Amino acid sequence: MNEKKLADVLILARGGGSIEDLWSFNEEVTANAIYNSKIPIISAIGHETDFTISDFVADHRAPTPSAAAEIAIPDIEEVETKLETYRQRYKMLLKKKLENVTLQYEKCMKSRVFTDPKSKINEYYMLIDIKIKDLEKHITAKLENSKLHSQKLIAKLDAISPLKTLTRGYCIAQQEDRIIKTSKDLKTGDNIALQFTDGIVGATIGSLTPKK
Repeated sequence: MNEKKLADVLILARGGGSIEDLWSFNEEVTANAIYNSKIPIISAIGHETDFTISDFVADHRAPTPSAAAEIAIPDIEEVETKLETYRQRYKMLLKKKLENVTLQYEKCMKSRVFTDPKSKINEYYMLIDIKIKDLEKHITAKLENSKLHSQKLIAKLDAISPLKTLTRGYCIAQQEDRIIKTSKDLKTGDNIALQFTDGIVGATIGSLTPKK
């Protein structure tokens, strides 16, 4: 027969009485002794409605001495029944947990990542190709817009260019790399250069006719 050893416990008990009869359990020396005890103490002083300092210092309070005895010496069969209930409960929880893990594993192994790993890579390759084509279209459109804008600016500059004016029969008079803007800048005998659309010729200023 297996021996079942119960844990050591100390019951501090007294029957009911007046406050004077129970006062020793309110003493400081009693409270210190209970607090410093290395053995667990169950306090069961007086009736259920009686409270002493010993009740608050002890490891546990029982309403009566008989209740303290029941707490200190539990029903072994009841304890074994509870332990068996806990064991079965944890066994079921562990089994359920194992089933869930197994289902998750099987689901994971059936996913495309494991059954067809290249398909995911190919999807990313296709996505990259689409992005590259979109980027190329964007760059081409940007270049075309820039080209059209440049052509418009060149046309505007060409329209106001002095060289464009020369093609209509005009020329530019210069003297020592200085453009002659008025006849007052010249005198008889000055040598000047006349720039036409097809070249430059030299000329000498004769007599100046005042403007009427």
